[in-house]
Amino acid sequence: MADDDKQAPGTSPTPDELQQSLQDFFGKMGNVQWGGMAGMNSEVEESVPEMPQGPGADSVFEFDYIPRDIKAHLDRFVIRQDEAKKALSIAVCDHYNHAKYLRSLENENGKLPEGVELQKQNVIVVGPTGVGKTYLVKHIAELIGVPFVKADATKFSETGYVGGDVDDLVRDLVQKAEGDLDLAEFGIIYIDEIDKIATRSEMIGRDVSGRGVQTTLLKLMEETEVPLTNPMDIRSQMKSMMSMQQGGGGATKDTVNTRHILFIVSGAFSGLEKVVRKRLSEGQIGFGADPTERPMDGELFNQVETQDFIDFGFEAEFIGRLPVRVVCEKLSAADLENILKFSEGSLLRQYEREFEAYGIMARFEDSAIGRIASLAEKENTGARALMTVCERLLRDFKFELPGTSVSELSITDELIDRREELLEEYRELGRKVDVEKASRELDAFCRDFQEEHGVELVFKPEALSKLAEEAAAQGRSLLQLCRQRFRDVQFGLKLIQKNTGRMTFEIGPEAVKDPDKYLSDLVVKSYRSGASEEENSSAG
Repeated sequence: MADDDKQAPGTSPTPDELQQSLQDFFGKMGNVQWGGMAGMNSEVEESVPEMPQGPGADSVFEFDYIPRDIKAHLDRFVIRQDEAKKALSIAVCDHYNHAKYLRSLENENGKLPEGVELQKQNVIVVGPTGVGKTYLVKHIAELIGVPFVKADATKFSETGYVGGDVDDLVRDLVQKAEGDLDLAEFGIIYIDEIDKIATRSEMIGRDVSGRGVQTTLLKLMEETEVPLTNPMDIRSQMKSMMSMQQGGGGATKDTVNTRHILFIVSGAFSGLEKVVRKRLSEGQIGFGADPTERPMDGELFNQVETQDFIDFGFEAEFIGRLPVRVVCEKLSAADLENILKFSEGSLLRQYEREFEAYGIMARFEDSAIGRIASLAEKENTGARALMTVCERLLRDFKFELPGTSVSELSITDELIDRREELLEEYRELGRKVDVEKASRELDAFCRDFQEEHGVELVFKPEALSKLAEEAAAQGRSLLQLCRQRFRDVQFGLKLIQKNTGRMTFEIGPEAVKDPDKYLSDLVVKSYRSGASEEENSSAG
């Protein structure tokens, strides 16, 4: 660079100079494509949500639910877990009523008066997999109309280390709120598998995915400002540089306050019951001791103390920020049966819709529902096992029956016990011809053919039977078979029509078997007929 081209000290680089500097920087990093400043602007802007200015959070402050309302809503989707529903309903109502109160004080005074504090009702939910923990929180968020983000604790690491950044949860809320910062600041963050970040006592060195994540979550669960852009993200840095270069960014809010964000964490906490039993059994020796091993249930959970969570591997400061603690109990076969019968999100409705898409009406009898629930209980994965069992039982039926003449499937305990035998019976039924259905499809083909080509086709009953049998054997609809079998006959028929003036053609089983031969014979006859008429005309 020449001396007169060098930038004077204290002056800002031009956009072109900034672009060149960035190109040089990325060039040292390897083969990185750089599309110019305009391309960078559009690419960066796509990664950051627009921030519309609007009263999105006002709807939150119309919050007028009472705990019974929320529990009644949850009862529609989640079977059992009454205590968990009550505790969550109370915590949610208290949290958003407090938020509503603080918001009103800020609107009246311009700021929050001194001495007014909010003890957040963050929640910890203990329960085995598949008992409805996520479902509960998801439907609460949908009911009250706030953005909801779910993540697994195992994906995070302490800020500055490889892994997810917990601050990204807050940024995800902004995206779920479609960029509405006010609404995002009253969202719900749900973190599952929180027990997986309990600090292991044998851990040597820094545990950045256990204790480190707990420490990082502390500030989020109380109150902090989270920047909208991740300082560790190169795109975010580029956006900041461009904003400074263009002299903007002063009036736009660029952080999210977590004061009113409700945090709910959950986990199976396998082993916590041993910690509790060990504490309860201390001093009990001989006849007074209770050696029985039993899982964490409502009765045992009522004995859980903060120290038990600390002994399990959580920091005292972390567990102290989760004052509301509830348990979801393991589901029995009866519970799973009720889920299938009465939940609005019942898996049975899903399977009925899936079979209906293939033109098959599936009906689950009570005897089958009970058997499915019993088999699912043995899987020990809660309500998730219902899908596992149904998929295993019905997979072959869903594969074999679509495209056949079978229009009804009755799912009974007999089908579960004699699955292979009944599947073969349904296969045989599917091979049988549904004459009425085949006739409707053939009429539709003939009608479309006449409208498109001006030629009428009339199929003999024997031809209809032969086509229907072929379609059933191939697992295809008769309409599909006809469109494939007679896709080019219009050319020969139009030629015959020109030679003879014939408008209607009768199709028999021979024509179905070999359309080309049938058509060739007709064309030859049409020329002979035309020649004979011409000779007769000359003789006359």
